[in-house]
Amino acid sequence: MLSRIGIAFMRWLGGLPLPWVRALGVCMGGCLYVAIRSRRRVVETNLLLCFPELTVPQRRALTRQVFIKFAQTWLDRGWLWHGTPETTAERLHLVGDLTQLEGDSPTVLFAPHFMGLDAGATALSQNIPRQFSTIFTPQSNKQVDAWIARGRQRFGNAKLYDRLAGVKPVLSALRSGDPLYLLPDMDFGENECVFVPFFGVPTATVPSLSRFARLGRAKVVPVLTRMTAQGYEVEILPAWQDFPSADPVADTALMNQRLQGYIASMPEQYYWVHKRFKTRPPGQADVYSTDAVG
Repeated sequence: MLSRIGIAFMRWLGGLPLPWVRALGVCMGGCLYVAIRSRRRVVETNLLLCFPELTVPQRRALTRQVFIKFAQTWLDRGWLWHGTPETTAERLHLVGDLTQLEGDSPTVLFAPHFMGLDAGATALSQNIPRQFSTIFTPQSNKQVDAWIARGRQRFGNAKLYDRLAGVKPVLSALRSGDPLYLLPDMDFGENECVFVPFFGVPTATVPSLSRFARLGRAKVVPVLTRMTAQGYEVEILPAWQDFPSADPVADTALMNQRLQGYIASMPEQYYWVHKRFKTRPPGQADVYSTDAVG
């Protein structure tokens, strides 16, 4: 029942003016910042580890902005997935090196966890005449899972692959010319990750960007989605010329290094609400425990 109400609410949001949606996001984000202390601590811990030069007031202000951007981007899914095609076309802007998306050469789109990820995917599927693919983890709520899948496939040329189904179908699609919208800045546990620096902190990171690029014989093209007052700007960067190498660990370290530069341009829009440093190297303590950091 609650799921149906929530989806109906998002559908209603799809018809509202964007400033109204964004204002509601400010209110919602401010409430979440106050109410969810445990998640607020996660964000503050991430920011302390990655930006130790910030003062306490600066870190708190940035944390509040993270919650606001989180709420705004979530509410924006109302018009992304239920607004008219004219609405999404008006609010989503592809910029940068669009020639990287021409033709049918195998391409991995490096899409870091900025909060506008779904806006970036929608912009690509609406504007680029190629079938895209991505890997997802199913939601426990089947109704919500189906709603998300419909939203991400609303323009008909997006293929979703369950992460638990393995990589063979993904590689097949990649080699046949379907660009892979990949979110590799993730911690899936010690068995699936390598430890490489991220803002100077040894961080469990899946080496999937290197492996998909190598096995798919694909170029890597970064895609950065930035929230703006008008909607979203989706920037296509030039393909990396020195990637992949024969060393997936070195490649993953390079990915994190370049990601740091992308984050520096919009730190409040990165997905700091998840436990990026959850898996620790052997012998290192949990950084999210209540007595881990001040």
